[in-house]
Amino acid sequence: MKDFNYSGISYFKSGKGDAIVLLHGYLESKEIWCDFATQLAENFLVIIPDLPGHGKSELPNENLSLETMAKSVKTVLDKENIQKCFLVGHSMGGYVALAFLQLFPERLNALSLFHSAPYADTEEKQNKRDREIKIINEGKIAQVYKAHFPKTFANENVDKFKSEIEKMNQRAKSMKPEGIIAALEAMKRRPDRSGLLKNAKIPIQYIIGAKDNFIPMSILDKLQLPDNSELVVLENSGHMGFIEEPENSLKAIWNFYRH
Repeated sequence: MKDFNYSGISYFKSGKGDAIVLLHGYLESKEIWCDFATQLAENFLVIIPDLPGHGKSELPNENLSLETMAKSVKTVLDKENIQKCFLVGHSMGGYVALAFLQLFPERLNALSLFHSAPYADTEEKQNKRDREIKIINEGKIAQVYKAHFPKTFANENVDKFKSEIEKMNQRAKSMKPEGIIAALEAMKRRPDRSGLLKNAKIPIQYIIGAKDNFIPMSILDKLQLPDNSELVVLENSGHMGFIEEPENSLKAIWNFYRH
């Protein structure tokens, strides 16, 4: 995959065809998608940006928000002269994808939320983010990512994916603390977009892991998806289905878009 940088946003580009944009989650970077994207590039033009404050992308001068992140994605699309894309957002990337849907609905063919949710942070979740900010400000960011990444896999998959977890640790180690803190603050402030999701006019895919430590299956009891939607349950995945069940995830995305 070729690495590009435009207006402070670093991104990979590979393949040809209809555009699919992959957005990574918190403490992640564009590299997390690489193995998965290699196969997608056989059928799509794949764009994978580092979201602002993560990877090699710079923080904007203004306060970081999910809307600012969404605008950075649009900047890359404009640079590549892509009028419409299929947007796939993992975890925090899903929050950004929903912000993009609100700001630029005309630029989307379809949207896939990959282990994400449309709701605002609960008070408990906001407090957890504040604790992480405090730890990072104390210079102990390694405590945060070393605790975070094992939980992103189903409990029984942690040993199996030890090498992947170590790669994630190493990439997170190189990130600037101020970028991670800005992302935490942005997630804390995000609004509830469940109504936006429910009323979406484009095809929506919702992918959930049956063994996710962050998003329980019980979310499906209250989640309201539009008529033109598809629900995918990855039975053997936690929060990293595209790594834990790559073949099933690829098949789900390809079949959803093709239909």
